[in-house]
Amino acid sequence: MKRLLLALLIPFSVAAQDKLSEKNYKVYSVKQGKVIALNQIVEDMADYDVLFFGEEHNDSVTHYLEKTVFELLYNKYNSELALSMEMFERDVQPVMDEYLTGLIREKHFVKDARAWSNYKDYRPMVEFAKEKKLDVVCANAAARYSNLAGRMGIDGLRKVPKAARKNFAPLPYDTANGEYLAKLSGIPMHGGATTDTSKKQATPSMTMPGFNMFTAQSLWDATMGYSIAEYHKQKKNKHKKIMQVNGKFHSDEGFAAAAQLMKYAPKVKRLIISTSSDSNYPDIDWAKYKNDGDYIIITDPKIPRTYKD
Repeated sequence: MKRLLLALLIPFSVAAQDKLSEKNYKVYSVKQGKVIALNQIVEDMADYDVLFFGEEHNDSVTHYLEKTVFELLYNKYNSELALSMEMFERDVQPVMDEYLTGLIREKHFVKDARAWSNYKDYRPMVEFAKEKKLDVVCANAAARYSNLAGRMGIDGLRKVPKAARKNFAPLPYDTANGEYLAKLSGIPMHGGATTDTSKKQATPSMTMPGFNMFTAQSLWDATMGYSIAEYHKQKKNKHKKIMQVNGKFHSDEGFAAAAQLMKYAPKVKRLIISTSSDSNYPDIDWAKYKNDGDYIIITDPKIPRTYKD
């Protein structure tokens, strides 16, 4: 969700991630009702277009798995693969493209692309994409626009100069409703409260009186869905597999960005991964998570987080 400016980093390096293994996570297929190998997700993608990888932003095992799945997808689909990320915003797409093609140095990329403070967690995927000449879609709407939407609504966004409106979803966009609206409101659904840590990362401005969090959040979701759909509809990308990385709150239960994608591209076939950490690991009650996605990945809570909330 929100850029993590105040994160307190823990010394869990990329090198340390190399020590992680299948002992540190379990993958469950909701459809099959059993634990599966990670590679099964990659095989299943043969019949799908978009893979949502819903993360908890500071879960080091999940970051290891994101890079691993991305590499496995490349091994199977080669250049017919792209990465899409919540962590970069649409207006910095030119900066991303300049970096991927080797025109600019990494220090300028990190600064000008407004990389999150825990960018080290996502760097391995970006570097892999750069090495293999794969596209990276900067999918999100800039925080300045979500803030504007929360303060002034869609009418406020209409006042943005026309040339800049390409940096967020077309107006008007669908806002949160039904079960997803209730979830955003913190109302327990299906007998249980939400557990996504990223939900807690709202900035102070998003909790001020009069600020409409639902309109702001929905702009993020709509823009990510639109960005994926817009990329997919291009003729040269028609057969590409797209791996979208976002906070799990943006895709769990098929809500949010996952639902917005289907509004912009109804024929797109998607799969959803939902990740969580469970104190009972490795003894997991899978029934608790069965509504969250097509695949549930539970990670070992004993592995240090990459930063503290």
